[in-house]
Amino acid sequence: MHARKTRYRAVFARGGTSKALLFHLADLPADRAQWDAIFLSAMGSPDPYGRQLDGMGGGLSSLSKVCVIGPPTHPDAEVDYSFAQVQVQEARVDWSGNCGNMLSAIGPFAVDEGLLGRADGEAAVRIHNTNTKKLIVARFAVAGGRSVEQGELVIPGVSGRGAPVRLDFLDPGGASTGKLLPTGRVRDTLDIPGLGRIDVSLIDAANACVFVAAEALGLRGNELPGELEADPALLQRLAAIRAHGSVAMGLAATPEEAVARRMIPLIAFVSAPQEARTLSGETLAAEQGDLVVRMISNGQPHRALPVTGSLCTAVAAALPGSLPHALARQARSGPLRLSMPSGVLNVEAQVEECDGALRAVQGSFYRTTRRLFEGSVYA
Repeated sequence: MHARKTRYRAVFARGGTSKALLFHLADLPADRAQWDAIFLSAMGSPDPYGRQLDGMGGGLSSLSKVCVIGPPTHPDAEVDYSFAQVQVQEARVDWSGNCGNMLSAIGPFAVDEGLLGRADGEAAVRIHNTNTKKLIVARFAVAGGRSVEQGELVIPGVSGRGAPVRLDFLDPGGASTGKLLPTGRVRDTLDIPGLGRIDVSLIDAANACVFVAAEALGLRGNELPGELEADPALLQRLAAIRAHGSVAMGLAATPEEAVARRMIPLIAFVSAPQEARTLSGETLAAEQGDLVVRMISNGQPHRALPVTGSLCTAVAAALPGSLPHALARQARSGPLRLSMPSGVLNVEAQVEECDGALRAVQGSFYRTTRRLFEGSVYA
């Protein structure tokens, strides 16, 4: 006989191109050691079939997420946000990184749930991400004391339109390792058993990322996720590069340990502007983007791009000598336009030199969010 499940108050929301369960910190057990089991049960993990049919998850890393919102523990913040990546096929919850897409839902959640009061007009909420110890300012419209969801902004990978949520990452460098350049260099060469020497850029902004040129992998660079999933040998090579990059960045002591930490670092392969097809069947002209990016998140080819990975890409493209900088369109102005499987994503990044060292000052982009339901989830 199974033990009776417990109900937890929750909101289910889309943030950018992700979906997650959002919990109030006060509604969860004070003993955080109990949280992982609750989140695994609520999302339907582990599921060897990869569908999470017995929970709220959707069988993809972008649809298997949990956010916990509570009072601030940072003196400059108004709310704390802790992010949990629930693995689909494994009984594991990863707390090592931040989710930028779901960040777009945190400010509106805090206002709509009465954690913060805001007058009608544009609201600005200072969010402390506990995973990375970084501050993010979310700016969005408020009417009648609640966040506004209806608007005209279209973001790639999400059908329909919504109200814009601007996210400004403050001082995003070193979110995972404490350093913008974990090795002190914008480009490194990894010597990987079975693969040989591979040039990479190891950059840490918003979340740590490993960048490799598509050409070095024998790829065009504009492949769609289905093509990548159909090539397990390629995914294994990317996983090996990621694992060795993780060790070089100081995130893991061994490649084996890096494999067990599936979320951070992210790994991306990049290529120069070129024509590309999207998941919706649209053709993107080479002129529509400044850099073509494909990213692997939690071992799965991402259908769009993780927002934190996008921000890290924009910062990397601003660092002379890095692979994204070398391959990006040089004659450009305004935000960096990233061509990805769901369309084109615009990201702004500001990098400055201070006392002889490079510093990522800020990174910004726009998302939309929508509350899908509120009530109780059983776990």
